[in-house]
Amino acid sequence: MSLNRREFLQALAIASAGGMSLQSNFVNAQTTAQKFYDLPKFGNVHFLHFTDCHAQLLPIYFREPNVNLGIASQEGKTPHLVGEYFLKANKINLGTRDAHAFTYLDYVAAAQNYGKMGGFAHMTTLIKQVKASRPGALLLDGGDTWQGSATSLWTNGQDMVDAALEMGVDVMTAHWEMTLGEKRVMEIVNGDFKGKVSFIAQNIKTADFGDSVFNPYFMKVQNGIQVAIIGQAFPYTPIANPRYFTPDWTFGIQEENMQKTINEVRAKGAKVVVLLSHNGMDVDLKMASRVTGLDAIMGGHTHDGVPIPVKVKNASGITLVTNAGSNSKFLGVLDFDVKGGKPVDFRYKLFPIFSNLIPADPAMNKLITKIRAPYEAKLNEKLATTDGLLYRRGNFNGSFDQLILDGLMAQKNAEIAFSPGFRWGTSLLPGQAITRENLMDQTAITYPYTTVTNMSGETIKTILEDVADNLFNPDPYYQQGGDMVRVGGMQYTIDPSASAGKRISDMTLNGKPIESSKTYKVAGWAPVSEEAKSAGGEAIWDVMERHLRDIKVVKAVKLNEPVIKGVKNNPGMVALK
Repeated sequence: MSLNRREFLQALAIASAGGMSLQSNFVNAQTTAQKFYDLPKFGNVHFLHFTDCHAQLLPIYFREPNVNLGIASQEGKTPHLVGEYFLKANKINLGTRDAHAFTYLDYVAAAQNYGKMGGFAHMTTLIKQVKASRPGALLLDGGDTWQGSATSLWTNGQDMVDAALEMGVDVMTAHWEMTLGEKRVMEIVNGDFKGKVSFIAQNIKTADFGDSVFNPYFMKVQNGIQVAIIGQAFPYTPIANPRYFTPDWTFGIQEENMQKTINEVRAKGAKVVVLLSHNGMDVDLKMASRVTGLDAIMGGHTHDGVPIPVKVKNASGITLVTNAGSNSKFLGVLDFDVKGGKPVDFRYKLFPIFSNLIPADPAMNKLITKIRAPYEAKLNEKLATTDGLLYRRGNFNGSFDQLILDGLMAQKNAEIAFSPGFRWGTSLLPGQAITRENLMDQTAITYPYTTVTNMSGETIKTILEDVADNLFNPDPYYQQGGDMVRVGGMQYTIDPSASAGKRISDMTLNGKPIESSKTYKVAGWAPVSEEAKSAGGEAIWDVMERHLRDIKVVKAVKLNEPVIKGVKNNPGMVALK
């Protein structure tokens, strides 16, 4: 199904609203979109995949990282490539649409040129177009769908549940969904989703008897071929997020159980087995090398846009490992050609979704308008203006993270501030107003409490070491997939390749060494402990609203980043010249 003239006029109208001139040559615009989104049918088993949309229903700006370090055996390998290194490895030309979608290069100018990306209405149009030539294709949602926006928080995830049903999601796994709590998750799974969306996770068990909480897999005959999708929720949910949200459930990687589950679906006749994973890509790559019988892992959690699947060898053959980015920016399409009871070939395409090239699906657009209507005035209230680019994402800091750190220190009169290394959160271009919606894109969680704590220098170092080990442990099974805690006020040095407990050094505050026995006033937010919940500190969005109204204009933000040792020429940080 190609886009017809009427649909393209709709697309150009949307583009005009985003700043693209309607004087643009219509034929050229039509040709660009048709060529960019043309995907000939291949094979007889088809999967469509999006992940980590973080409740972004509307088109957004989202800058990809300029620091995504791979350490030890992961250095220089997918997904730890940025900038021109990324383009070279994936055979993408500099200065193209794809280059903008997948990298941070020349971000502001490229974003102004190509416009916003994603949006559920635009993604839905693309899904329908791809499905039209692929009967029986299954739409997979990799999780982190019910969290990340104001409306998702305020509706307890209902906005995204309704949008997923409208989009036609077939199968889903989870991570941040769990921060709505066990009761709410089960209410959705056994209510809105019942008989419509299969919510799967082989690695979530009851804490008492170890029974499966959700179906471990989903099976369906597609074009005469039995296929199976196994679910893998984020293994470290009760560690990375508050345990009190899921007190009766256990998680974990569950590799042995994964193999048993693969064997089970194979015994039931599955000719194609796909893992819908929220492990994070490094974990998926290791798992693919250790378990057998998976044809592909369609992964999420680490927000890596991976255009070319990694072929991982294991004892029984090869498993394809992909990751489909974040923030509704991408749609992955995996086609298998199955002959003689097994896949003999495949094609994979990770589509960047440029919202000014794809018309909005009318039904989804209507639903989104309805969802947002009660909140529009509140969402659009202007808090301040930014002079520079505001973004989150990168191993050590982002300008919106720095803004939050500066706000915490100013509003809480603290010497030092910590902010979580969350990878979700949209971007703002220079000159844009910062609205309440933009602020909530960075802070919309169910445990938003701010804290002010007197910490010893020794405790500060321990915290930094623990987070560094989560990020840079050479064994992917010990990585939790976020970025380094953002630090305001103090400076430090980090050696990502050093051993645990020895990565952090040279901690200073105002040029003076931080003393292990001395106490410092530290502000933070998003505490995972139940004690912090009981204390009920002020919500981070209230603190930042006050700060933004105080300063009115956010000047170009100076990032407080550590000195990083041992990363010279690491292609996860330094672009080619």
